[in-house]
Amino acid sequence: MDIVLVTTIIASLFLVIGAAEPLAARLRLPYSVILATLGILIGASATFFLQTELTDALNPVAEAILALPIRSNVFLYVFLPTLLFQATLGMNLRRMLDDWVPILVLAIVAVVVATLSVGYALAWASALPLAACLLIGAIVSTTDPSAVVSIFRSISAPQRLTRIIEGESLLNDAAAIALFGLFMGFVMLGVPDPELSDAVAQFPVLIAGGALTGWLAARLAVWIMAIVNQHELAQLSISVALPYLAYIGAEQMIGASGVIAVVAAGITMNLTAPGRLPPQTWTNLRELWGVLAHWAGALIFILAALLIPRLLEEVRLGDFALVAVVVLAAIAARAVILFGLLPILSFFGTSPPVERPYRVVILWGGLRGALTLALALAVTESFRIPVETKRLVGILATGFTLFTLIVQGTTLRWVIRRLGLDRLSPIDEALSRQVIAVALQTVREYVATTTENYDLSRDIVRSEAKRFSTRLDDAVKSAEDSADILDRDRITLGLIALAGQERDTILLRVRDRTISARIAEQVLSDAERLIEGARTQGRSGYQRAARRSISYGRTFRMAVFLHNRVRLSRPLALMTADRFELLLSQRLILRDLGDFIQARIRRIHGRRVADLLQDLLSRRNDAIETALEGLRLQYPGYAEELEQRFIRRTALRIEEREYTAMRDDGLIGAEVFTTLMQDIAGRRILEEVRPNLDIALQRAELIRQLPLFADLDEAAQKRLGRALKTRYVNADDIVVRKDSPARNVFFIASGAVELVTARQTLLLGRGEMFGQMAVLSKKNPRAMVRAIAPSTFLVLDETRFRRLLERSNSLRNAVRASAEKRGIPPSQIMPGAAE
Repeated sequence: MDIVLVTTIIASLFLVIGAAEPLAARLRLPYSVILATLGILIGASATFFLQTELTDALNPVAEAILALPIRSNVFLYVFLPTLLFQATLGMNLRRMLDDWVPILVLAIVAVVVATLSVGYALAWASALPLAACLLIGAIVSTTDPSAVVSIFRSISAPQRLTRIIEGESLLNDAAAIALFGLFMGFVMLGVPDPELSDAVAQFPVLIAGGALTGWLAARLAVWIMAIVNQHELAQLSISVALPYLAYIGAEQMIGASGVIAVVAAGITMNLTAPGRLPPQTWTNLRELWGVLAHWAGALIFILAALLIPRLLEEVRLGDFALVAVVVLAAIAARAVILFGLLPILSFFGTSPPVERPYRVVILWGGLRGALTLALALAVTESFRIPVETKRLVGILATGFTLFTLIVQGTTLRWVIRRLGLDRLSPIDEALSRQVIAVALQTVREYVATTTENYDLSRDIVRSEAKRFSTRLDDAVKSAEDSADILDRDRITLGLIALAGQERDTILLRVRDRTISARIAEQVLSDAERLIEGARTQGRSGYQRAARRSISYGRTFRMAVFLHNRVRLSRPLALMTADRFELLLSQRLILRDLGDFIQARIRRIHGRRVADLLQDLLSRRNDAIETALEGLRLQYPGYAEELEQRFIRRTALRIEEREYTAMRDDGLIGAEVFTTLMQDIAGRRILEEVRPNLDIALQRAELIRQLPLFADLDEAAQKRLGRALKTRYVNADDIVVRKDSPARNVFFIASGAVELVTARQTLLLGRGEMFGQMAVLSKKNPRAMVRAIAPSTFLVLDETRFRRLLERSNSLRNAVRASAEKRGIPPSQIMPGAAE
């Protein structure tokens, strides 16, 4: 084939891609529907011009279009890795992990249910063997959520709902391809049918092997990219190679799932690369992959649509009935998931409640895309598949895809309008009015400061200021006079605005590099949880998200377990250092929000709402200070090192701004500026390296600081350090339950607890202990102990505590004083204590 002609055709396809997006926006149709329609028209036109005698001038072009080397492997090895990898890079994985249960269940169960539903329905309605029917079911079971997600974003649907749909689509491709490979083996001629037990046993290998391959490939890629840190183009090139090598390595070398490998590689890079790459490089990398995925997604739709006329060449009248069976069975299977399984998950709290209108839209928006056509093409290309099976697979998969694109895709917005999802709720309308008022106030302040720098006529400035003030007053009055908004909703609106401002402040700090890229994603995820919590549950949701942002999570507890049980301290050291940096960043950010409450929210929502929000902000500040002070006490000196690092990073940013301003003012030339910026870049690399936290040394220092262990010699303190175990608890956690077995004594390293008995309530803080009374009296505790702040305890078992008590006068005196404080004669718990 002439290379000039092929290049011309591919370049022309890019012109089609460029025209498709504005056309879709103008016609208010999903982008994928327009692409598929254009692809079908191109393919049908090429066939028409080749067969008609009207003109022969276009025959070479038509022949070139129809002879394009479009094979199923092109879709699976060229386009699919690009789409999957970009999808993982573009996702907020920390937020998606919050919903891993519904995502995993929906992705796997939905594919299995759809495969079985379509397969058994076709087996009942056609003469095809059951294995071939199940093969068709696997082919049509994967969904393309792009249309639904884009529309959900345009109507401000809950973000959590959108994340679940995206996550489900990302993983159901792997499940569908795995089932496709299983049933393909049963319908191929000349190949022994695989044993079902062997096939089922192969699934863990497919998943685990793919995940391990992707993880190793991504870790190696990130390591190499960190080495070539000064060469951005090299880093981008490595990222382009990663998904393809992971896919090919998993598929061809170890026989695992290439899809899982690419997803695992993308997840690994998403979680690790931001902390190893410069922020601008990471931003450019994601933008590059966004462009590549846009082109790949568009090309895969157009090229797959070019094949549709060819796949439908042998269609018969009876095939339309079978297409209807596939459509009904697939829709019924998805309805079972959405209206059966999803409410059950919501009932047990593993999935967010999804309102019925949204479930209807998800059901009707279950469009099928190019992957369905690619799998069908793989069947039609195989010479081992019976001819009739190949014909029906091509026709049914193509017919079903066309139905979802042409019927469901073109009517999706109409369904949304009928359900009323295109109309804002009262609270969203009030929020929009508030946003306008806040934005106009910001504009007025900016205009007032910038117009002073220009030599403009005072009359013009005065007339425009008067005109703008009228618009601003109307916007503020509209926001204030929302009579249909309750005070509770005004608080919610204020919290949403406050959380939004917090997110904007974080982004500004990230751009200024005063917040490191390592924790930027986590801080942004916490801010998004605040926004989502305020939107869905008001004040209680906001407070719950705020508490979560400083609590000890499951991964932290797992790191503590590894440290205590396996003596693997590195995960705990890294997570503790992350916690230090996170708390310091949150404290920095919250201090910028007080002015926003007074300048913006107070004017719109009044003094009461502003004071309430200020009180919530103060409580968050106090909680962060308490958690930070606990860490300072536990790891003395480390917070100071991080604060010094923050000051140096801030100074570098200010220095960079000064040099940029001097260049813009013409005070320094390009060569001098480049030299200065290279110097700053070198110093910034040094400041990006965070100080190491040595937990072992810090624990020894902590033991020396506690007065209870002051009279122990150095050897005894080292032995005690090895015997003590660390336990972290969140505020309101129950540490010791009443009447539970007495086995341990707790020393408070940081934080505070509340000890509640039938007669009194005691507050204990750093350096104090509890549990010793029950251990020494050999009775179950008569008190309940609850943490009133994020706390860290050093825990000693009964045997070691008794041995320590015999050697330490300070500890015996503390036990005696504690007994007297609670009204217990010391002689009851320590023989000879009264002496």
